[in-house]
Amino acid sequence: MGEVYRARDTKLRRDVALKVLPDEFANGAERMMRFEREAQVLASLNHPNIATIYGLEESNNIRALIMELVEGPTLAEQIGERAMPLDEALPIAKQIAEGLEYAHERGVIHRDLKPANVKLTGDGQVKLLDFGLAKALDKPVPAGNPSISPTLTIDSTRLGFILGTAAYMAPEQARGGVVDKRVDIWAFGCVIYDIPHHA
Repeated sequence: MGEVYRARDTKLRRDVALKVLPDEFANGAERMMRFEREAQVLASLNHPNIATIYGLEESNNIRALIMELVEGPTLAEQIGERAMPLDEALPIAKQIAEGLEYAHERGVIHRDLKPANVKLTGDGQVKLLDFGLAKALDKPVPAGNPSISPTLTIDSTRLGFILGTAAYMAPEQARGGVVDKRVDIWAFGCVIYDIPHHA
């Protein structure tokens, strides 16, 4: 999805996350229009367990998404260090479910839920990152092992789309079929399984 930087919003005097869009994506007019439409929908999501999108900016032909800066490790980092006991895992699972439910009620699907897209703040709050952005990012499949790849996509001219991360992908998503909120529920189950078993 591009590089992420910590930045300072000097007008509102707050730190933000600045996610620079890759050149091949930002320079495609059709993809950029689709991304802007998707970003407008995502910016309307207002939930304590979903990282907020503040805006989309452009400067010197560089386009960036301005988002809430979420301090803390990702769930992937946390479970990579140690097995997480059940009393720690349940509040995390509950907050992920609450964020997903809120978005699903508004017709928004994450499409790439995985531990790397879940941040854990110092005060125990969970924040879902890159919510729904997989749909907007239509680019070629990266080379390498698809089971450990980042978000996988195929060109839109092919039959169907494959959007998501292989290890957390529902069967219909892996086949490039039509997806709905059930792909997030499948991925949520995979994430929950990972929490006590990953380390």
